[in-house]
Amino acid sequence: MSSTPENGATPTARTSSPRVVIIGAGIVGCSLADELTARGWTDVTVLEQGPLPAPGGSTSHAPGLVFQTSPSKTLAEFARYTVEKFCSLEVDGVPCFDQVGGLELATTPERLADLHRRAGYAAAWGIRGEVVSAARCKELWPLVDESMVLGGFHTPDDGLARALLAARAQTDRATARGARFLDRHTVTGIEQNDGQVTAVVTDRGTFPADHVVSAAGFWGPVIGRMAGIDVPLQPLAHQYARTKPLPELSGATAEASKPILRFQDRDLYFREHNDRIGIGSYAHRPLPVDPFAILAYDEARTHSMDMPSSFPFTTEDWAPSWEDCRRLIPALRRSDIDTGFNGVFSFTPDGMPVLGEARQLRGFWLAEAVWVTHSAGVARAVAEWMVNGRAWIDLHECDHTRFEEAQRSRSYVRERGSQQFVEVYDVLHPLQPMERPRPLRVSPFYARQQELGAFFLEGTGWERPHWYEANASLAAPFAAAPDDALPGLPGLPERDAWSARFWSPIAAAEAGATREKVALYDMTPLRRLDVTGPGALGFLDRMTTNNLRRKPGAVTYTLLLDESGGVRSDLTVARLGPDRFQVGANSPADLDWLIRHAPDDVHLRDITSGTCCIGVWGPLARDLVQPLTRDDFSHEGFGYFRVKETYIGHVPVTAMRLSYVGELGWELYTTADLGLRLWDTLWEAGRDLGVIAAGRSAFNSLRLEKGYRAWGIDMTDEHNPFEAGLGFAVRMDKGGQGGGSGFVGQEALRDLPEPVRRLTPLLLDGPAAVVLGKEPVLVDGAPAGYVTSASYGYTLGRCIAYAWLPARLAVGTGVHIAYFGEKIPATVAEEPLFDPKMTRIRR
Repeated sequence: MSSTPENGATPTARTSSPRVVIIGAGIVGCSLADELTARGWTDVTVLEQGPLPAPGGSTSHAPGLVFQTSPSKTLAEFARYTVEKFCSLEVDGVPCFDQVGGLELATTPERLADLHRRAGYAAAWGIRGEVVSAARCKELWPLVDESMVLGGFHTPDDGLARALLAARAQTDRATARGARFLDRHTVTGIEQNDGQVTAVVTDRGTFPADHVVSAAGFWGPVIGRMAGIDVPLQPLAHQYARTKPLPELSGATAEASKPILRFQDRDLYFREHNDRIGIGSYAHRPLPVDPFAILAYDEARTHSMDMPSSFPFTTEDWAPSWEDCRRLIPALRRSDIDTGFNGVFSFTPDGMPVLGEARQLRGFWLAEAVWVTHSAGVARAVAEWMVNGRAWIDLHECDHTRFEEAQRSRSYVRERGSQQFVEVYDVLHPLQPMERPRPLRVSPFYARQQELGAFFLEGTGWERPHWYEANASLAAPFAAAPDDALPGLPGLPERDAWSARFWSPIAAAEAGATREKVALYDMTPLRRLDVTGPGALGFLDRMTTNNLRRKPGAVTYTLLLDESGGVRSDLTVARLGPDRFQVGANSPADLDWLIRHAPDDVHLRDITSGTCCIGVWGPLARDLVQPLTRDDFSHEGFGYFRVKETYIGHVPVTAMRLSYVGELGWELYTTADLGLRLWDTLWEAGRDLGVIAAGRSAFNSLRLEKGYRAWGIDMTDEHNPFEAGLGFAVRMDKGGQGGGSGFVGQEALRDLPEPVRRLTPLLLDGPAAVVLGKEPVLVDGAPAGYVTSASYGYTLGRCIAYAWLPARLAVGTGVHIAYFGEKIPATVAEEPLFDPKMTRIRR
């Protein structure tokens, strides 16, 4: 392949296509070049420090196993597209994908139950798969010891990707469209001007660019540092070995004929290499690698390494896994390991890829921490994002802005990344938090919560109380005598072991106290933005769907849409003054999106860490708060969706009359230094009223009874407001004769057809049934959608599940939810399920 001249000469003259430089010619970089050039962006240069076609990164040693099923719908979509694309590719008559299928084995009852759950994910995301018997597992993999196996999960469309071959096939396609791939080019710098990337500097020349994509794999943090962009990625070494030839596989004509095999109870996977077996292990201790210390290709060769990503095999780490292999596959007892290495690849604190454009450096993109399994899907998503401004699927789980500042330290990334390695094959509950490093972020009320026996879970670094042991006595009627439950709250059904994890009947008591008396909720983790400036009103009105041109003192629920009309987020906007707003948002991506669009006369600031919030909710909320303030907190003096800046005792607060639980009350905001005083003031004043502290478990139940959506769970930018049941927050007449401007995404909404799907409330028919979310919903026996949020509705005495389902389903229609292999009947319900006339909130 040709290169630019030495000593910094520039490449060919610019064409009408944007100039794109991709750093890294592994499977992600090659896939991205193919996807971009297929969309007309043909001025693409791919730079690689190693030799092509095997440059020495993770792709060069990847064993190629592709299992599509994941708890993440996004990852499953990435994998499905990767399989679809690789199945269509070949080089010199050799296919890039062997669709031999996948098989996950269960050797414990817990694992077998988890395989039923994984089969549910597969059905929800449209992936073929079924739980099979031990005898069927033996048929699929004759070498396994059937006596160890309780069952398996068979996915016939999974298989083996020939990663280097797939990279080559996509290189050839991209090259034919005008892209070029330059090996032996080591990136030494990223040039920029006024916040815009302008070029990539290498040891063999400088390459001007309008867009630069870091697809450098475990070198991502190194490239990121050159650009001044943090890349929260931790490389770790992972053991892979090949056996000596096995007589049982002699005469094999295909590289592989049996399904790729997982033995997750011992953190192992297997694949065939003709007459040998390849084995990968996650069972050993984490082996983190410093990305800044990884050798370049030629340096690695001089240190007796095959490539930079291939570290020496540590036999002491392998020994226990080898015994487990021999137990499962008796034929290995007569064999031994022929070759092995510790291969380096990337992990992040949450196990998801790191994608997107850096706001601090426009035109600098990340496509990092991507495994072969998801490579083509990620490349398609990033290419669509670059060319069209959005991808075909929701990417919020992968957006590089998702990490809080406190989650970006090298020590945090190393510790959480290492734990992700440990937990790759663990049976993980959806609420299960990592244990370290904790506590990281705590509200000012943390000490009081500990005194009350709070059971904490963690989210975005925050310690979040889910219930309080101090309320255990209130829960006694639920367990001992359901007929003696709190008024309006029936007794609780017995839960299965899975749904009983990270749950307590205390949550029912806290929900009951909120419905009958008054409770304090720590709402501090909710994101708060301060938006000021002469252009603030016009800016926020243009960026969101509802009418914000209301007088100071008004609070408005509204939506952030993208240009295609997808729901990027939902916001609560309080107008504190003519040019001053407090915005309740969801994630760091909201601030990032707003800053990208803000004019110079608008100032945005995240005030979450310096402030705190207590939700005071329940029919006695006014009795608690009114005596503590001189301001009028009556319904007439302080209406619903209004805001006042006032005092509660000695504490200055911003009080908003909102309720996410369907009861009378206020959100009270103050600065972090006064938070403890606010809590103590409310607690002391509420003693005679029976005030309690309540946690997120009760909160989630109460909000589902009211049908309140949770962005990122119930809806994302894959969904428009009308199908998500949020049309009430959209003013399609904005920008008309009434003044003001339209909003982002408005034109896209005008052209929408009638919805074919809707976010639909379901009530499970049996009072003892409980589901948790992401289960498939069956209509007429076939998967037709999936559950988003679910919780037991303590007021209703039924489990509530919201699900994306065909819009044609009428209220009263019967469906089934697949839960661990069982089919639980449920019925389409009419919302809101509780207090449809809003009398409890507006009193």
